[in-house]
Amino acid sequence: MSQTFFLTGCASGMARRLTDVFQKRGDNVYATDLNLEALQATAKELGWPEDRVKLAPLNVADYDQFEAAFNDAVKEFGKIDVLMNIAGLLLASWVDESPISEIDAQVDVNVKGVIYGTRIAANHMIGNRSGHIINIASIAGLVPPPGLSTYTATKYAVRAYSIAAAYELKPKGVMVTAICPSSVETPMLHGQLNNDAAAMFYSGFKTLTLDDIERTIMKALKKRPYVMMIPFLKCAFLARPVDLFPSIGPWFTPLYMRSGKKRLEERRKAKEQGRNAKF
Repeated sequence: MSQTFFLTGCASGMARRLTDVFQKRGDNVYATDLNLEALQATAKELGWPEDRVKLAPLNVADYDQFEAAFNDAVKEFGKIDVLMNIAGLLLASWVDESPISEIDAQVDVNVKGVIYGTRIAANHMIGNRSGHIINIASIAGLVPPPGLSTYTATKYAVRAYSIAAAYELKPKGVMVTAICPSSVETPMLHGQLNNDAAAMFYSGFKTLTLDDIERTIMKALKKRPYVMMIPFLKCAFLARPVDLFPSIGPWFTPLYMRSGKKRLEERRKAKEQGRNAKF
C-alpha cells in the first residue's frame, strides 16, 4: 500500500535520495526545501512526476510557513502518513570563535525546525490515530565532538525531544523515531572540507553513504523504534560510553582528531587534483 510523505531539505543529500526512492515505489511525496529553484532543478534532473511529487519552498524555522505547507500537503494528498524532518545545518567552529549568526542558524533549523514540524504533524496524525514522525539526529546527539559544540547541542536536543515526544504520542497512535547516523557523504558534510573544526566528523570509520541511510530509513518505517543508531557498533560501543562517562573522552579525542585531520587533508588534496577520494 502506498504512503504519503512530507519531507524537508529535499534539494540535496538524504531527503533528495529518499524522495526519489519513495516516488519510484509509487508513494506520494510533498517535497520541500528552503531553495525552491534548487529543488525544482533536482526534480527536473531526476524526473519526479508532478502527480506524485509536489514541490514547495519551506523555511523550517518559520512556524507559520511550516504549518501552511503542511496544510497544503494534506489538502493535496488527503493525509500525511510520515513526516521526515531532514533539513539541517552543520557549521563547525571552535567555542570561542563561533559566529553568532551560525549559532542562531543551527538552533533555528536543527532544533526549532524539528520541534515545529513534529508539533504540526502530531496534530494532524493524532486525529487519524496513526502516523510516523522521523527526525534526523546524529552521532553528535550521542557523543559531543570538539569543534562541533553548537551542532552537537542541537542534535542532543533532537534526540531527547524525539524520545519525549514518542512517549507522549505513542498512546495516541503516533510513533516518533530519532535516527542517529555517523558522518554521511552529503553536500552538508562536504561543505566543511576546508574547516579544521570539523575534523572529528572525518575521523574513525568510513563515512556512511546514502545507500546506508536508505536502508536504515526503510527499517525504521517497518519497525518504528524510538531511536536507530548507524553504524550500531560505532554508536553503541564508542559514542555512548563517552556520553555516559565524559571523563574518558580526553583519552580518545587526540587520536580521533589526528585521524580526522589526516583524512581532511587527503580529501583536500584529492579535490585539488580533481579526483574523488575513497574513504
